[in-house]
Amino acid sequence: MRLDVITLFPELITVPMGTSIMGRAQEKGAITVGVHDLREQGLGKHKQVDDTPYGGGQGMLLRPEPLFAALEKVHTESSRVILMSPAGKPFNQASALRLAQEEHLIFLSGHYEGMDQRVVDHWVDEELSLGDYVLTNGAIAAVVVMDAIVRLLPGVLGDDLSAVEESFGPAGLLEAPHYTKPAEFQGLRVPDILLSGNHGKIAEWRQQQALERTRKMRPDLLE
Repeated sequence: MRLDVITLFPELITVPMGTSIMGRAQEKGAITVGVHDLREQGLGKHKQVDDTPYGGGQGMLLRPEPLFAALEKVHTESSRVILMSPAGKPFNQASALRLAQEEHLIFLSGHYEGMDQRVVDHWVDEELSLGDYVLTNGAIAAVVVMDAIVRLLPGVLGDDLSAVEESFGPAGLLEAPHYTKPAEFQGLRVPDILLSGNHGKIAEWRQQQALERTRKMRPDLLE
């Protein structure tokens, strides 16, 4: 998969995407990440990328010329352009699974009060939001979405089942709690069932725990 990000702050992308599992995914060749500094397409000697909105209002908007130029350089027939926006559709695990099937994703990272609507109308295939709140920069949101997508690609995680047996997996439940050594710590014991070696009973216990945790923390998932 190829991932391209157009942003005014490349370091917000390069650092997290070069670290840990995301960095190893690039080393393995599972993904190719291109980070494009929008300022390079800026206008005039000052590389201007923003201006005041027509009709008045607070803040600044990204101009269309730099964004069109940047998109024209990276867009192909297989590209899907995603705008990270508080006004977008909520991003969830189903969205990640769907986007993990794409060959090429281009993320537009807004700043200031957003961007000229002509960019959205002409280029954007879908708008995504992480939730009902506003971040200072869309690059932060783009990293979250890319992380959720890339970990679903074959061979990225050490065990491909890790992306299946987890919260928001096929069962639609939150993941059951997990424990590791020691079996007892400061008087707190690991549930006996996990030490029993009875894998059938353990599976039943985990299913019940997942159901109870979902009912307590996210009852909306059970509706």
